[in-house]
Amino acid sequence: MARIRAAAPPSAVVAGLIAVMVGVTSSAALVFTAAKAAGADSREISSWMLALGVGLACTCVGLSVRYRAPVVTAWSTPGAALLTTGLSGASMPQAIGAFLFSALLILVSGVTGWFARAMNRIPVPLAAALLAGVLFEFGTGLFTTLHGSFAVAFPMFLAYLLGRRLLPRYAVLLALAAGVVATVFTGGWHTGRIRLSVATPVFVAPDFDWKVLVSVGVPLFVVTMASQNLPGVAVLRGAGYDVPVSPLMTWTGTANLLLAPFGAYGLNLAAITAAICTSEEAHPDRRRRYVAAVWAGVFYLCVGVLGGTVASLLAAMPHALVLGIAGIGLLGTITGSLTTAVSDPDSREAAVVTFLATASGVTLLGIGSAFWGLLAGVLTSVVLGAGRKRRQAGRGGNATTDAAPADEAAEPATSSAR
Repeated sequence: MARIRAAAPPSAVVAGLIAVMVGVTSSAALVFTAAKAAGADSREISSWMLALGVGLACTCVGLSVRYRAPVVTAWSTPGAALLTTGLSGASMPQAIGAFLFSALLILVSGVTGWFARAMNRIPVPLAAALLAGVLFEFGTGLFTTLHGSFAVAFPMFLAYLLGRRLLPRYAVLLALAAGVVATVFTGGWHTGRIRLSVATPVFVAPDFDWKVLVSVGVPLFVVTMASQNLPGVAVLRGAGYDVPVSPLMTWTGTANLLLAPFGAYGLNLAAITAAICTSEEAHPDRRRRYVAAVWAGVFYLCVGVLGGTVASLLAAMPHALVLGIAGIGLLGTITGSLTTAVSDPDSREAAVVTFLATASGVTLLGIGSAFWGLLAGVLTSVVLGAGRKRRQAGRGGNATTDAAPADEAAEPATSSAR
């Protein structure tokens, strides 16, 4: 029993389950749409889910155990959104060629270490503000559901508060249980839509069409790095896990490269779902929170194997339950991120700019708000920092100038005193 509790602490298992629930329900529909845009049939769509599930399972479990840190990976949500329009007119082999090209670029970024060098230059308050901005929409999800699903959201929130007061370690678990009970009583589940089927791998030989590589492969790489890996690293560092970045890029790029012919279009570090596994609710001992990421990998494998079932399950699950538990699971992480973001007075304004720009959800040139929020914060920090240095230099010069007459005036007094 002691070994079972160590390998499967309830809070860590629930955190892993919630992370996968949030990841799948928030973006699996985009994956199906992207696959259909490339002309995929039902077998190939299931193969996409199987390849993504296996890739996430291997990277979540392998990297978390290797570094003893909650390294959660995910498929690229903005990448899937990009593919829904970018693959229009492209064949499935051409799409696979673009996936391979994007994965190769990610692998090169890890081997060369350029992405890690760029991340090392980002101030901690800005990284924390970036994380808070990324999580903002999910954090408010609990309260936005109060309008149309009060009977589900309020019992979850109340159960969470009582859990924090009486059983802090199981507060999120109690909220999830309350949400499930509430949705059962309100008739939110549509179990008749669930169909059980097992996915099988379908290999597609790539076709490297240079137009598709440039129009799909390169944007997919840029979007994945800027909108997914960037905030993913910020989550780990904000939680105090100093995991080397380059090996993470190398291994996710390698897994992506190997599984791309079966439909794994983009594997990367997770941000929102990783924040669930790095929070105190996942495990009171931060050294043991990696177990939550391991369980997330196990659940992702189940999602992959049952790829054909995912769509029907999405249709059956109440949306209010997903939004509510995501908001509750991220409360602690958002609190810590905002605290760190405004802790340094010198970078406070730049951190607020980063938070607001990221939380705005703005998308420019196909790149999400995480990149532009960070860019706005860095620009603010550089401009205000330069102005602050000039003012300090000016005050220093005036102090020296003002001090000279005082010394000269003091000289006669010193002489007469002698």
